[in-house]
Amino acid sequence: MPLTALIVDDEALARQELKYLLERAGGVEVLAQGTNGIEAVELIQTHRPDVVFLDVQMPGLDGFAVLKKLLDRKIVLPQVVFATAYDQYAVRAFEVNAVDYLLKPFDRKRVLQTIEKAVARLAAPAESSDAKLDALLRLMGEQAQAPKANSGKVIVRAQNRLLLVDQREICFASIEGGAISVVTPTVEGQSNCRTLEELLDQLDPETFWRAHRSYVVNIQHIREVVPWFKSSYQLRMDDPKKTEIPVSRSQTKRLRDLFNL
Repeated sequence: MPLTALIVDDEALARQELKYLLERAGGVEVLAQGTNGIEAVELIQTHRPDVVFLDVQMPGLDGFAVLKKLLDRKIVLPQVVFATAYDQYAVRAFEVNAVDYLLKPFDRKRVLQTIEKAVARLAAPAESSDAKLDALLRLMGEQAQAPKANSGKVIVRAQNRLLLVDQREICFASIEGGAISVVTPTVEGQSNCRTLEELLDQLDPETFWRAHRSYVVNIQHIREVVPWFKSSYQLRMDDPKKTEIPVSRSQTKRLRDLFNL
C-alpha cells in the first residue's frame, strides 16, 4: 500500500515542488493539497492521511495551531512533517513529535529520508502520544504568551571588546562557519548568539527579515534591490562594503510585497 499524504502550504511553487519530489520517490500517493491552516484541519479530517507535509507559517492557522485544533476536535493525528523556509522552528517541531523538518527549497535526498522515517514510524507499534503532544502544545502556548525582554541593544564582540549596539544600527547579520557576524555602518563583529534564530528573538520583527537562511537583514538599511538570475533578487545594503545579499526563492514574494515590485 502506498503512503498516503497531504501537502499544505500557502506557496503554490512549494506545493508543486514537493508533490513532484514525492511522486518521483514512488510509493507515495498525494491525496490532496491545501493552502492554509484551516484547510489543513478539514483535509486531515476528511482524508485521514498517513502523513501531512505542513508549512509552519500560513494564513489563518500556523502549522502548530493546526495540530492544536486537531487535538481539540479529537481527530487522530497523522504523522507530521513540517516544511518551511525557516530553521528557527526545528526544535519546536521535534518537541511536538514531528517525523521530520524540511527546509525550502526542498532537497530530493532529504525528502527521501523523510519518507523512510514516516514509513518506519507507521510500522512501529502505536504509541499513545496525544496526551504528551497536547501538554507540549499547551506549554508552548504559555511560553509564546510570556513577554520577552528586549532592551533594543545587541552585544557584539569586536576587537576583544564587548559593544552594546543599538539594533536600529544593524545593517544585517549572517552565519558562516558556525559564527554569527553582525554588521553596522561602523562596527563589524560577532554576536554572542549561537544561531540566527536566537539573534532574531532579540530583534524587532517589524524591522528585521530573514531574507535567506544565512542572512537576516534590516529592512531600513536596504539600499537597492538588484534583479538577478531567473527572476531572483539580491539586496544591496548600505554598509561600507555595499554588501549584496541573496534573497531565497521562498522569500521572493515577501520582497515583492515589501517594495511593491
